[in-house]
Amino acid sequence: MIYLDHAATTPMSQNAVETFVKASTEFFANTNSLHEQGEKSKLLLNQCRKEIANLFHADSQEIFFTSGGSESNLRVLESLYLGNKYRGNHVITTTMEHPSVHSFFHKLENNGVNVTYVGVNNDGQVRLNELEEAIRPDTILASIQHVNSEIGTIQPMQEIGSLLKKHDVIFHSDCVQSFGKIPINVVEFQLDALSISSHKIYGPKGVGAVFLSKNVKWKPADLLTTHESGFRQGTLNTPGIAAFTTAALDMEKEQKANLEYMRELRQLLLEQLSPISHLIKVEGDIENQLPHIIGMGIHGLEGQYMLLTLDRHGICISTGSACQSEKLEPSIAMKALHRTSQEAKRFFRISMGIHNTREDILETATRIVNCVYEKEGKVIGE
Repeated sequence: MIYLDHAATTPMSQNAVETFVKASTEFFANTNSLHEQGEKSKLLLNQCRKEIANLFHADSQEIFFTSGGSESNLRVLESLYLGNKYRGNHVITTTMEHPSVHSFFHKLENNGVNVTYVGVNNDGQVRLNELEEAIRPDTILASIQHVNSEIGTIQPMQEIGSLLKKHDVIFHSDCVQSFGKIPINVVEFQLDALSISSHKIYGPKGVGAVFLSKNVKWKPADLLTTHESGFRQGTLNTPGIAAFTTAALDMEKEQKANLEYMRELRQLLLEQLSPISHLIKVEGDIENQLPHIIGMGIHGLEGQYMLLTLDRHGICISTGSACQSEKLEPSIAMKALHRTSQEAKRFFRISMGIHNTREDILETATRIVNCVYEKEGKVIGE
């Protein structure tokens, strides 16, 4: 099996598995319990909080653990909105965001809040002039993702942060796809909040975190909440958080090497697809793109057909965000890029991981080229 759907989820690393097992047996007590075992678990939790905070230059008291990226997005956005809605009735996001972010803003619209969905250019980057024009005196909050999960576009975070700070607009970013893969600095980006997830970086599912600046106002989304300083209800998943932290530290240690390796694999794939390059449209700008993610379409073939064809050969890819796949809706990115209905149907995504090999990429490229050549009765690499 060749797994090329890492933007959807990743396998747990051996280090993360071992940490999870150890924490499950030795640090199982509730971190809010007052006995010695509870205090032991709390010490581990606080160490994890500090380690995660250090990875993007935050303070440990600014980290709140959650059940994953989607909950992180929904909960932090609601907490920020509730804490600042007295300042105005206008918020901003983009047309390229994750479904969880769009879900929150649609909810606000239904409650009478004015929402502006800023567009993107042909490569998926936010138009800074359009963003600035969208800001109003009553704008209180903006949520703009760091890296797009479908085409890998990286947003100009420092420029966006500087612009929003100038207008005193709270800046949240969905960093689920970027965390652990490229540097994040909340100070340089002038971020007030961000969301991250464990299972995108070889940690366990069901764990995530939020950075929420101590300098920004917020209110709990749920009443009578005591866990996580009032940010979230429920007993914390201490083993999962410990395994998440282990995975994050491992990714940080190997970040430069992993990034270079992903660039090499990406280049190899595109080189091997050169026989059909005239039929391929690779989305995004390679200069501002996470190399792990390759979103593309091939003229004459639907993305769903390519997915099923590769799956028959034991190769796993996707046709977009896993969070919208059950509804088989057109890719959010393709809609945001104003691609035609036919172009949207052609779209599929290859997302590579650190365990993929050159042989994986060579085999995948051969199967893709063969899929295209089948119409002409020509097969290669058999």
